Amino acid sequence: MIQTPYYLIDKSRLRQNMEKVAHLRDRSGAKALLALKCFSTWPVFDFMRDYMDGTTSSSLFELKLGAQKFGKETHGYSVGWADHEIEEAVACADKIIFNSLGQLDRYTDASAGIARGLRLNPRFSTSGFDLADPARPFSRLGEWDIARLEAAADRISGVMIHYNCENRNFDLFSEQLSRIEAEFGSFLKRMEWVSLGGGIHFSADDYPIDKLADRLRAFSDAMGVQVYLEPGEAAITNSTSLEVSVLDILDNGKKIAIVDSSIEAHMLDLLIYRETAKLPQNGAHTYQIAGKTCLAGDIFGDARFDHHLKIGDRISIADAAGYTMVKKNWFNGVQMPSIAIRELDGTVNVARAFGYDDFVSALG
Repeated sequence: MIQTPYYLIDKSRLRQNMEKVAHLRDRSGAKALLALKCFSTWPVFDFMRDYMDGTTSSSLFELKLGAQKFGKETHGYSVGWADHEIEEAVACADKIIFNSLGQLDRYTDASAGIARGLRLNPRFSTSGFDLADPARPFSRLGEWDIARLEAAADRISGVMIHYNCENRNFDLFSEQLSRIEAEFGSFLKRMEWVSLGGGIHFSADDYPIDKLADRLRAFSDAMGVQVYLEPGEAAITNSTSLEVSVLDILDNGKKIAIVDSSIEAHMLDLLIYRETAKLPQNGAHTYQIAGKTCLAGDIFGDARFDHHLKIGDRISIADAAGYTMVKKNWFNGVQMPSIAIRELDGTVNVARAFGYDDFVSALG
């Protein structure tokens, strides 16, 4: 039995998402690039590669990882490329995307050998959380002034537009895409490709994926461009769990089970966005599931079980792939979860384990 804590990637569940990606690609003509900012666990890249067209990145290191471990097409984007990065970035990327006209001006000569793009900010988004809203007031993410975009037109072949965030509403997506067509259509028709970014939750069971595919194809035809999507969560949703064990049980007016993990260290987005983990909810016995760090608010949430918990019991926290392994850290020196993979035949193998030496080497 594998020692907890560990992330468990289930390839059979991952394949369900990949098949939806493949269907969307086939019907829409769009290309799908894995967003490494959400999921960079490269031991399953060989499995995902057959269903996707490549990767998109937010930094030099992600760009190199995509090129070396995934292969196929690589898009390199950064909010700010540095002088010491640009040569290596250009060498790794098929397309390099600049965040601003200033960055494009600075690196026009350095990037002359590959396709270039610019981030376009439509000044609206589906995000309801200011921290993640690319259209927030005074946003630094992309260009929107048509004069500035026109100044770049003869030096770029495409644009990246990232404005969706966990958007499950197809009608909203279509309406906002129509706004983009109306406001920027004449400019987009001069481009060869347009990336519509990620954040479209098309792998949800009730999402009208065929409507999405048809809308994407209509947009592609109207603008005369190759469309790209950058699925992150949509590619890996519900594919992975975080497996933990109960270390102690308290009752301070509420039953609390302390586990050998932490939201601060292992599921950081729960803390950032004030969300609760997807915990078991079957049974009459309620426990608050809490992490083992000194942070008072290190709480996964409330769970319900059909039995009383005892020390040593294992708990499976669902949907734990996105923005977890890429953000895990050594806060409090808590044991970092291993990464395990359940193969299609049911066997489980540990792809990576972390120990004290990893903790030490991260700090000096």
